[in-house]
Amino acid sequence: MNPTALSPRARTAALKRLRTQHLDLLVIGGGVVGGGAALDAATRGLAVGLVEARDFASGTSSRSSKLVHGGLRYLEMLDFRLVAEALKERGLLMEHLAPHLVRPVPFLYPLQGRGWERWYAGSGVALYDAMSKASGYGTRTPLHKHLTRHGARKVFPSLRKDALVGAIRYYDAQVDDARHTMFLARTAATYGAAVASRTRVLGLLKESERVVGAEVVDLETGERFEIRASQVINATGVWTDETQAMARERGQFRVRASKGIHVVVPRDRIRGETGLILRTETSVLFVIPWKRHWMIGTTDTDWELSKDHPAASSRDIDYLLERVNKVLEVPLTRDDVEGVFAGLRPLLAGEDAATSKLSREHAVAHSVPGLVVVAGGKYTTYRVMAKDAVDEAVHGLESVLGRTVGPCVTEKVPLVGADGYQALWNQRRTLANQSGLPLNRIEHLLERYGSLVLEVLNLVAAEPDLGQPLPGAEDYLQVEAVYAVTHEGARHLDDILTRRLRVSFETFDRGVAAAPYVADLVRGHLGWTGEQTQRELEHYLKRVEAERESQRQPDDHTADAARKGAPDVVPVSHVAEDISAG
Repeated sequence: MNPTALSPRARTAALKRLRTQHLDLLVIGGGVVGGGAALDAATRGLAVGLVEARDFASGTSSRSSKLVHGGLRYLEMLDFRLVAEALKERGLLMEHLAPHLVRPVPFLYPLQGRGWERWYAGSGVALYDAMSKASGYGTRTPLHKHLTRHGARKVFPSLRKDALVGAIRYYDAQVDDARHTMFLARTAATYGAAVASRTRVLGLLKESERVVGAEVVDLETGERFEIRASQVINATGVWTDETQAMARERGQFRVRASKGIHVVVPRDRIRGETGLILRTETSVLFVIPWKRHWMIGTTDTDWELSKDHPAASSRDIDYLLERVNKVLEVPLTRDDVEGVFAGLRPLLAGEDAATSKLSREHAVAHSVPGLVVVAGGKYTTYRVMAKDAVDEAVHGLESVLGRTVGPCVTEKVPLVGADGYQALWNQRRTLANQSGLPLNRIEHLLERYGSLVLEVLNLVAAEPDLGQPLPGAEDYLQVEAVYAVTHEGARHLDDILTRRLRVSFETFDRGVAAAPYVADLVRGHLGWTGEQTQRELEHYLKRVEAERESQRQPDDHTADAARKGAPDVVPVSHVAEDISAG
């Protein structure tokens, strides 16, 4: 099956379908669960639509720790079912569903106590490995290994000698969350889903007591229209309560937001070959290798302010630096911080003790006819969440369709770019010779696009200058900015620099130098006028400055106020007024 490009033309066609076709299922929310639900439903043979108010993965799904993991610490809570489920999903993603996007990453767990701690932690990690192998999908993950202090500092020289007496090295997996989520949406489109970003739901349509669709606005043009569907899935994460309220009915559970931030520092600031997992007073702290960088996080604090753009405060950043500096020989300073990003976890908040225990897990409810709500969970288990939500929707669909809908098949459906990836990886030197690109660039492209690398290289063949590094963000090629627009659904400069290329937290200037080059590369593909191009640049610069200002503020309230200084970019001036008037 040829992959469908999320091109501007494809978006126009999808919007036409959404306006004119009566859908079996409409999914609201283009995060990892919404994308997973759209793919699940489309591969069951249903007529599916997926709408997202901003960019794919623009909320929680682009701001995680970038880990696909079983939740080692949940073993300590005796939540064996959750760990077993997550380990199976981790293995599925690495070995079958997305081997081009998900790969093993080693971690070091420093031991500070002698005897009992090594036995206690070692037993937990051994059980973790055993459960991984028992899942049937653990072949790509090496087994753990016990290390002496000397051995640990050999693989992680930056560790202070007095910070450990030994260590355990174990493996989890890593993913570029925003790219993986976009790949889900693109795979759903390949199987027939009508997928449209920048399409905001203004309200849910009801007939009698039943939800029968949604009223939406195309934020690119200001056009309002209705989407009719037999069932609707609310997969809006931390916005679940707001979307549920559109049905004018009380939901069975509520979702509270917990803020987690990460700081990013250059790889040369910390000498180490593995990641670190460190215990803190309340949870754990990760030091995660990320290309030529380290990501350090995360925090866990209640957040009741703006959900669109959660802000990291100076206090948050200092907290992470103070905790990690306790184990580093050469302490990090604020000057070492390249980037910062903050995200919100959607945690279930039940109205009594019986439901509050679900905070680490997910729940599905069908409290309003025609509307299924899914919330909670972990990034790793998105596929299970999507399956459960679509299963629930199917219960209400089969009587309408007059036929039985098939079961979930996503366990056997690789994402686009997965098929042929290993063969192309083996042929990477040939690809380098044919394209004229260095081998390390080909490997970089393969790990971001999988077998879709051939589409990228075709663009370079047609326009060789696109094979040059992107000025201001030399880790990426110019073709990647263009491909983000022509094939990956990016509509704005922020989409490209923040989620397709990750430049916004991988460079000290947060992508400011690269912005004008990217704007010039993509303006023709998006039909931008000179005025729109300037608006895109001004918005990006304001966003970067607002984030920098928020990170200088002492607390959440002042940080949130500073971040609000840069609202979302609006392509047409009347859209924001039109929505507020409605």
